[in-house]
Amino acid sequence: MTENVIVLGAGYAGAGAVNTLQSELDDDARLTWIADVDYHLVLHESHRVIRDPDVQSDITIPVEEIAAPSTRFVEDEVTGLDTDEQVIELADGEDVDYDYVLVALGSQTAYYGIPGLEEHSLTLKSLDDALEIHEAVAQASRDATRGDPAQIVIGGAGLSGIQTAGEIAEFRDQHRAPLEIHLVEALEEIFPGNDPEIQQALRDLLQDAGVQIHTDDPITEADDDVIHFDEGEPLSHDVLVWTGGITGRDALDDADLEKEHNRVNTGANFQTSDERVFAIGDSAIIDQGDRPAPPTAQAAWQAADVAAENITRAIQNRPLKTWEHEDKGTVVSVGDKAVAHGVKPAFGISLPVDTFGGAPAKNLKKGIAARWIADVSSMNRARKAWPSL
Repeated sequence: MTENVIVLGAGYAGAGAVNTLQSELDDDARLTWIADVDYHLVLHESHRVIRDPDVQSDITIPVEEIAAPSTRFVEDEVTGLDTDEQVIELADGEDVDYDYVLVALGSQTAYYGIPGLEEHSLTLKSLDDALEIHEAVAQASRDATRGDPAQIVIGGAGLSGIQTAGEIAEFRDQHRAPLEIHLVEALEEIFPGNDPEIQQALRDLLQDAGVQIHTDDPITEADDDVIHFDEGEPLSHDVLVWTGGITGRDALDDADLEKEHNRVNTGANFQTSDERVFAIGDSAIIDQGDRPAPPTAQAAWQAADVAAENITRAIQNRPLKTWEHEDKGTVVSVGDKAVAHGVKPAFGISLPVDTFGGAPAKNLKKGIAARWIADVSSMNRARKAWPSL
């Protein structure tokens, strides 16, 4: 009997799982890959497009470079998952039957019920989002003057917010654009939940880049040209970018699965409350004991191989593997500079410091992206992309 295996999503988790499933599944399984775009985006480098749209060709990988000839690819938006009928519902095409499905749809932006925020802000969750931010910043700079610079506000000082602020600062400097850049964070420090050493290093780079940092005061409301705070004075904006949080995709609203904030709960083996549905990446809250795995590219990369193997094991009625996330460190860019922290030693070589910047951090960040591109596509594509990373 032929088993229909479906992978939903073309992000890190989906592309990585497809890559592994193509070598794991035997001839008795049929693999279908469904995504709303016909390319894989190296999302953690998408902020580069804000500065230079030409970068997009280096950080998008066509699905035909990843999918084997035997893999069926369907470009369509997933609108629902019916576990009773075992079908995937699509916006334009016919429903797709499954025997096993891997949900890797990623996430969408969370607005936490803040009035006006969704209506008046841009986000950074896709290539189109990055291009829209570029156009908005470019237009604002054209409309501004030295005496009346455009106000660019980024809400949320996590990874995406910091890297977005850094790219807009590079755009400002390269084009001599009359821009003032503000990075806003509700909590006491930028890059919340991370080590104070990397927080300070990132703060230093942002301030050196002329980014004004506002912390410890949450946004309470957003209008078309101003945001309001719990305590501080309102802040005017010509462009507002919101990077403050994530939630699950609407496609999972009615799925009969255990969920939190529309993200699917899974065990450490990626299996959900339905034994034929697996989930990874930002779509999932993956049990890792004290706290779930982080919704990061690094975690998605690690998880993809094990999740793909577990689907094969499930088909073969073999015990499933459990997965344990390994934090291999953090690298964050601020424009053309970067900071690395907690990076695991490689090849038995220990590092003399826990946090570092300069050329080593910059090249490490480029190397991480290049390695991923090489893994899912080819070394030649990774080499071509290197200057843009």
